Amino acid sequence: MTELLRNLQDIDRQLTLSVNSLSTPWTDGVWQFFSDKEVWYPLYIAVAVMLFYRLGWKKALIVIASVAAAFALSDFVSNLVKYSVSRLRPAYDTEMLRGGIHLLEKRGSLLGFFSSHAANTFSFAICTFMGFRNDETRRYSAYGSFIFSWAVLVSISRVFVGKHFLGDITAGAIFGLLTGYLLASLARLAITKLR
Repeated sequence: MTELLRNLQDIDRQLTLSVNSLSTPWTDGVWQFFSDKEVWYPLYIAVAVMLFYRLGWKKALIVIASVAAAFALSDFVSNLVKYSVSRLRPAYDTEMLRGGIHLLEKRGSLLGFFSSHAANTFSFAICTFMGFRNDETRRYSAYGSFIFSWAVLVSISRVFVGKHFLGDITAGAIFGLLTGYLLASLARLAITKLR
């Protein structure tokens, strides 16, 4: 089992270095922008406003509560897993530094598996997409394309800035999708009881 894990980590290192090496001076600023948490606050506010506008205040509050619960659960579990697994971020991994990892931000905390950024963005994407679908007059496919593309870009930016391995991002995205789906389904159940 340890041999398998070692092989998977080696593959993850190589894939991460391959993706990270695609960085250019022009794209560095783009990836730093996507990686920054604070720049997305206006997006969160805009989505919340649209939820109220499209669903009405009761349904919107239920959807927003599901998003908040998904964020809280994603953060809690990702921190729990980080300290249980104890996998170093690429910026602290000797082999990654020897391999020439391109770092665009401060190294940050020591541990990185799994990515809270990826878990949070994907849980937000699926919770809000499923939340909007409680408005049965529209399909929201354009919103779905936009918000899932955004989640991918925010998540992959963490590889480009040198904060996470590709495996950290993948695990975080899967966890975020599952968590978001579960909480959005519970929100939908609560909304059906309003009728």
